[in-house]
Amino acid sequence: MVEIVDAKFITSAPNIEKAPPSDLQNEIALMARSNAGKSSLLNALANHKGLAKVSSTPGKTRLINYFDITFLDRDANEKRFARLVDLPGFGYAKVSKAMKYDWERNLTDYIAQREQIKLFVHLIDCRHPDLEIDVGVGEFLEEIVDPSQVILKVFTKIDKLNQKEQSALRNRFPDALMVSSSKKRGISKLISVIYEVLKEENVDDNV
Repeated sequence: MVEIVDAKFITSAPNIEKAPPSDLQNEIALMARSNAGKSSLLNALANHKGLAKVSSTPGKTRLINYFDITFLDRDANEKRFARLVDLPGFGYAKVSKAMKYDWERNLTDYIAQREQIKLFVHLIDCRHPDLEIDVGVGEFLEEIVDPSQVILKVFTKIDKLNQKEQSALRNRFPDALMVSSSKKRGISKLISVIYEVLKEENVDDNV
């Protein structure tokens, strides 16, 4: 069983130029449309309700937030360390065009240029799987990702769908994961998948 046993906030940055330096490719980038449940998921992953602020105002988080996290594989008695990157939500509401442009430019630059990112976790509200903005982000990730990086699609708020709707979504997106932060469903599976991605990178480093 793999768990996140420690998580702590490190710093915030407005853009890639102010991002904390690192020689490791161990960043997990959480990205989502505003109000898709990103902060709630971050708190559920870390089992820490106050780690990320959950706002009722979409797009309130404007900075890139960094958290150092510790994984523990209890079966192997091994620990691994990573950095979770909480990216600002895209699709902001009630902001000026100039501010929206700056946010989106900084977000795009970070995603495309930050070599330390190992895993992109694209969160999508399960009730709206085909929004143009999410389709666009998915296509952008496929264009810029390099062979050392991984993209993981995760549908949030799965408790809002009935069993038939969940099955239909799984059939459409067999490689995606489904989670509910409020019901703690799929959280352990997501942690295990993230851990395995990081573990593969460490194996490659030792070759």
